[in-house]
Amino acid sequence: MVLLAASVCTRKGNVLLSRQFVEMTKSRIEGLLSAFPKLVVTDKQHTFIETESVRYVYQPLDKLYIVLITTKTSNILEDLETLRLFARVIPEYCRNIDEKEVSENVFQLIFAFDEIIALGYRENVNLAQIKTFTEMDSHDEKVYQAVRQTQEREAKEEMKKKAKELQRQKIEAQRAGRTMYNTGISNQSSGPTSVTPSNTTEMPLPVTPAAPVTRPKPSGKGLKLGRKGADIDTFVDSIRKDGGVVKDSSKIAVTEPARPTAAAATSSPLHLRQEEKIFASIHREGDLDTFEVRGLLCLHVTSEEYAGVQVHVANTDDRQVQIQTHPNIDKRVFNEEGVVRMKQAGRPFPLNTDVGVLKWRLQGSDAQDLPLIINCWPSEAGRGCDVNIEYELQDESMELFNVLVSIPVSSQGGSLNVIQCDGSYTHTHGALEWSIPLVDKSSKSGTLEFSAAGDVESFYPVNVSFNMNRPYCDIKVTGVQAADSDRAVQFTTECSVITEQYVIE
Repeated sequence: MVLLAASVCTRKGNVLLSRQFVEMTKSRIEGLLSAFPKLVVTDKQHTFIETESVRYVYQPLDKLYIVLITTKTSNILEDLETLRLFARVIPEYCRNIDEKEVSENVFQLIFAFDEIIALGYRENVNLAQIKTFTEMDSHDEKVYQAVRQTQEREAKEEMKKKAKELQRQKIEAQRAGRTMYNTGISNQSSGPTSVTPSNTTEMPLPVTPAAPVTRPKPSGKGLKLGRKGADIDTFVDSIRKDGGVVKDSSKIAVTEPARPTAAAATSSPLHLRQEEKIFASIHREGDLDTFEVRGLLCLHVTSEEYAGVQVHVANTDDRQVQIQTHPNIDKRVFNEEGVVRMKQAGRPFPLNTDVGVLKWRLQGSDAQDLPLIINCWPSEAGRGCDVNIEYELQDESMELFNVLVSIPVSSQGGSLNVIQCDGSYTHTHGALEWSIPLVDKSSKSGTLEFSAAGDVESFYPVNVSFNMNRPYCDIKVTGVQAADSDRAVQFTTECSVITEQYVIE
């Protein structure tokens, strides 16, 4: 099917939102939608209308219509199935199906529509996947927010302590001033005088102003009171003054080898990008809860000369890697020959856009599948715990860059004492971050040993992040040829592997 646009409109034809999936002018889509209510016949039970140029496939939703505009050559059964998915998406974002709710959630609906249709063709997704993609849930963001909340909470506690200290000093200063006032009263003089003793006690002699009460200078720790307009920079500065270390992402050293830059990729007429994301959840005893690698191969063409190509992909991985091709890719040819090409002969790839042509997934059930093993051994000792953390590279042929191990360590109740560290570390409020620039066969294992306040449970979960410049799954592009001949085509490639979630609980 070729879906031109998806729209939500009222029974009178007022358009609430419309998303076009192919190149269309504003006047044409407005003309098509304005003509739709006039074509609807209420006494018939069909849900599609055909005109000379397009086909309307629609479904009533209370007082609204969800309308799909397709070409007349599209498959009506696929159109109806897609229409049902659109009709299920709208109630997920709108509590009431009315104009107000749709207008308030228009951007969320457009994002969801984009997950269903790509370049006029339906993606193989369900409702649960659409919600996951649009929410863009990030584990790193959750960790950052948790650390930030801990920092703010500790800063507020420090502010309260400072306020109480200032109040106590103010009271002591007032008491000291009152005592000095009493000592300045003149004594009653002896002998006959014209001034009565009562007047002497009521009118004190001028007293030299007392020296200002010496207050301890601010130690620079915590936030300063009475300052208005404090922003994020002030908050970060106060955290640093309080003994915490706040990392500057712009100064983190990256030792990873140079990859093709975005400018180089754009200048290349044919660029292939291979990316993988690693998801892992490991029990603290070493058992593997979940392990999954998700991969994607994207094609970017900037010249019509290279739009009609076929990509040769080699899968030499002996593990059970599940590979899925895009609906527009000839699946049979790929399974038999390992060639990625368009299903419809002579149809070119879209220009100036990243086109996902291949997806794969690998699920592991054994801890030996993990690229990096993390062993955390906290043991209680007196008022705190002694913690030993060790990393070990499973496959010596791998190279892991920018390895970062984050351990929850509270700054309250005791001091942190790092005994041994292979690499470097920084301590922020709520986390001890152990950084290893490169883990390979020459540095396949390392240890971090420290003591800190807390019990055994307080040092979990441990979060790990790293990246690689070689794919974890043995899937690679071996060559590109023109579709109409055996002529080899020059191309550029890049590969990135990152950890989306890697946690020890």
